[in-house]
Amino acid sequence: MQLPPPLLSALQALRSAGGRPRLVGGCVRDWLLGLAPKDFDVEVFGLDYEKMQRALASFGPTDLVGRSFGVLKVRLSGAEYDFSLPRRESKTGAGHRGFAVEPEPDLTEADAAARRDFTINSIAYDPLDARVIDPHGGERDLRARVLRHTSAAFAEDPLRVLRGFQFAARFDLTLAPETAELCRSIADTYRELAIERVWGEWEKWATKSSKPSRGIAVLKESGWLKHFPEIAQLDGLPQEPEWHPEGDALTHTGHCIDALVTLDAWQNGDARVRRMLTLAVLAHDFGKATTTHQAERHRKLRWVSPGHEAAGAPLTESFLQRIGAPHELVEFVRPLVVNHLAHHHGQEHFRDTTVRRLARKIAPATMDELIAVMTADHLGRPPLVSEEALRRIHELRDAAARLAIADRAPQPILLGRHLIALGMTPGPNFKPALDAAFESQLDGAFYDEEGGVLWMRNYLRAHPQFLK
Repeated sequence: MQLPPPLLSALQALRSAGGRPRLVGGCVRDWLLGLAPKDFDVEVFGLDYEKMQRALASFGPTDLVGRSFGVLKVRLSGAEYDFSLPRRESKTGAGHRGFAVEPEPDLTEADAAARRDFTINSIAYDPLDARVIDPHGGERDLRARVLRHTSAAFAEDPLRVLRGFQFAARFDLTLAPETAELCRSIADTYRELAIERVWGEWEKWATKSSKPSRGIAVLKESGWLKHFPEIAQLDGLPQEPEWHPEGDALTHTGHCIDALVTLDAWQNGDARVRRMLTLAVLAHDFGKATTTHQAERHRKLRWVSPGHEAAGAPLTESFLQRIGAPHELVEFVRPLVVNHLAHHHGQEHFRDTTVRRLARKIAPATMDELIAVMTADHLGRPPLVSEEALRRIHELRDAAARLAIADRAPQPILLGRHLIALGMTPGPNFKPALDAAFESQLDGAFYDEEGGVLWMRNYLRAHPQFLK
């Protein structure tokens, strides 16, 4: 493993002081997966806290805030690293924080690793001897893409189930049967979790997944899907086989979110865009739970879900609130859910007016983001592909680009200063005049400032009361 030189020097100093430093946790897992480690955490065996601190004191400022947990934070050449002592943890109360922690420098490496949640996170690495230390078979599980709990202590912390949910999605892992059984046995402890911790795991799922459907599968297999009823109601919900050969609504949703993370819009998006798109695609069919029924279509009894887009709005809001999502996220996700089938409705070809009004309707989300949701939805019906649906999505995308509204909603050309220049006095007439101008702008009555001023001059001639 390639380490930053300042960190390597610190590790050598710890060994010279009689310690046995080990890299632990995610950095080892990621390295074994061929990924570049981002955060290096070090566990130091054979030294007490004071000796560890003295060995590291010459390398930079040390933060002793974690002393009671045996943790020392050290800044080396601008980067901060955690150095910790092996420790035992004992359950003292409910929730993620209900533990007593006791540093124990002479703890065996196998016992120290046993407190970690999953075997894939229990692997250590001796960076000075270039040696993997794997007492619980984590490397084997990593190769087999299996998510398995390290010890029975897993059941003491309910957050570990949600950690498993996002790990499975990030690394395309399958939950071991015995781990699924253990998760089911503690399903009722979900209520002990602080909502900000719940959101922390959902946000990682939404922004870091390589196969997000694997996370949803973990929630189902573990019995924890019941805590997210908006998703659970899709499980087993029938869809018309001719239009959805892939299966029920939850299966469709899984295909959709997996397709989303392969799209450029998601791949190239920042964390804000990724979480918005992932949660919008997850929620896009929530409304089917209340609208699905059988009805005659084309002389055949079929499963239909008319109006499920609008019906999904309140369910999307309740879901995002349930997982602790930031309030402002709702304003982006909701219009994407409500309008995800806009390309299926209306005339044969999109008029400029239609596209402008759609862009305004989905704000603050953008047309680019809506098109990503539409595309993911379309790709979620394998092996069915509709050339007509793809044509309309591409036509909508091209029209938004041509109208320069792909990444932002239309903005009003006429502003208050234009009304003042035309002789209006600021007051209650401003808003209706500007609203009328914007509506006409969306209809294509004018395209630039000069045309807008001319339109407003004629409008005021027809409405002289606005000048009073």
